[in-house]
Amino acid sequence: MADESNSNPHLPEFSAEDQAYMRRALQLAAHARDAENEVPVGAVLVQDGQIVGLGWNRNITLHDPTAHAEIMALRAAGEKLANYRIVGATLYVTLEPCAMCSMALVHARVGRVVYGTTDPKTGAAGSVFDTLISDRHNHRIEVQGGLLAEESAALLRDFFRARR
Repeated sequence: MADESNSNPHLPEFSAEDQAYMRRALQLAAHARDAENEVPVGAVLVQDGQIVGLGWNRNITLHDPTAHAEIMALRAAGEKLANYRIVGATLYVTLEPCAMCSMALVHARVGRVVYGTTDPKTGAAGSVFDTLISDRHNHRIEVQGGLLAEESAALLRDFFRARR
């Protein structure tokens, strides 16, 4: 496996720390698939070098259309920090956030989103919408995509292939 921080000149630079947190997000995505038969998406929310929230898709398990990995990580961080704002945090997520998750991240004042693979149908971090960086909001989020993209895409591809 290539070092994705330097293997493609078109990808942004990713640190070893970025890669470690994304690998943890991939573990959470695999947990969603294996333990709960959920769409394999995982998220890790980090603030000041500490993990403050973990999440994985739980829509089916919780009968909740809002239970995306990003929302679950935000909820966990909110409880841990006793605050709905997670100012300056970085969210690592295996799939580009949708519009719902993107707006929750904007409202929480997250500083940066690093995602694995793009979502060409509902992605709101540049693929379909540019919600995270829109100048219509009072807060914009730094976005970097493509970290461990193939691993993230493979989890999703294999999950949906197995369901057909």
